[in-house]
Amino acid sequence: MYFIKYLLKNQFIFNKNRKIVKNIIGDVMNHEIDLSKYSIRTDLAIDLLDNSFEKNVIDYDGILVSSIYLDDEKSSLFSKKKGNYITIGFDDVTDSFNQKKVMSVFCDHVRKLLSDIGIGQSDFCLVVGLGNFNSTPDSLGPGSVDKLVVTNHLYNLGDLDDGFRRVCSINPGVTGTTGIETCDIIKGIVDKINPDFLIVIDALASSSLERVNKTIQITDTGIHPGSGIGNTRKEISVETIGKPVIAIGVPTTVDAVTIVSDTINFMEKHFSYAKNNIDNPINKLIVNGGINYLKKDVFVSKSDKKELLGLVGNLSDVEVRKLISEVLTPVGYNFMVTPKEIDFVISKLCDVIGNGLNMALHSNYKV
Repeated sequence: MYFIKYLLKNQFIFNKNRKIVKNIIGDVMNHEIDLSKYSIRTDLAIDLLDNSFEKNVIDYDGILVSSIYLDDEKSSLFSKKKGNYITIGFDDVTDSFNQKKVMSVFCDHVRKLLSDIGIGQSDFCLVVGLGNFNSTPDSLGPGSVDKLVVTNHLYNLGDLDDGFRRVCSINPGVTGTTGIETCDIIKGIVDKINPDFLIVIDALASSSLERVNKTIQITDTGIHPGSGIGNTRKEISVETIGKPVIAIGVPTTVDAVTIVSDTINFMEKHFSYAKNNIDNPINKLIVNGGINYLKKDVFVSKSDKKELLGLVGNLSDVEVRKLISEVLTPVGYNFMVTPKEIDFVISKLCDVIGNGLNMALHSNYKV
């Protein structure tokens, strides 16, 4: 806040410095840059949808669920496969109360999606945990599978109770350690045991900081392992496996471009809010600013953007993101980043997904 006051009260100095910067980088900004090759790193369909797209959001006691269907036209427009995309957003799963709420909502929507695509209550399920157990942000799949109640061996013995379906699971590892395409491993197992459908669990990447570890995506379109971090493997879907594939994932990483661009966005909001509330007495009671710009809606005008960031302020959010990507990618600094508490959060997310699937697949299962 004090820095913003300094800028506003020293407008002459600010404008003078901006002119100097303009003279230095003017020649660079005047040439046309091809930004199309710098795609946004995200596995979440909701990250790619603009504000005009109807997302059908429902609030379940603080848990926001967005259900969208992409037809042929929209799937082509957003570069996502045709099908259903369910996005469950929440604030926290590290306390037992919120964890149970998220688990219940997750279970209900898995059940509904299975019913919508024609999966019966007694159909045979193979659950696949994608990822690397030795890398915490990538261990969501194997960790969730470890929580499953598997029953196929009991079925083969004729000892499966009512209310429990045939379920088996596999953690196929990653191509870097097995030397085999994960899709080929799964296809071999499917050809041998012939399940009716698959559920595939994997860690995802997001292009939004606020979604990291706070979003579950469920889709009936299958999955491209590693696509969000630029390490795309063979697709796992009905087209490649021959069976319906439900993909479940949580974004556990973001790239450096997202962090920088979101920081710029928060900085613009901070500047605009401080400018409009510079004499507001309530600010004297807030230590170090104290404004959560994720929860507070702050309008940022084009003039405020230009005043704070000069030439960069004229760019749209997408253009800023792509420009940052053009700067960081060639020097190898577009790192994939995960929160420092990832070990603890992953264990809780594995509980939610593993036990949520147990409830969705077995009608008589109780947590």
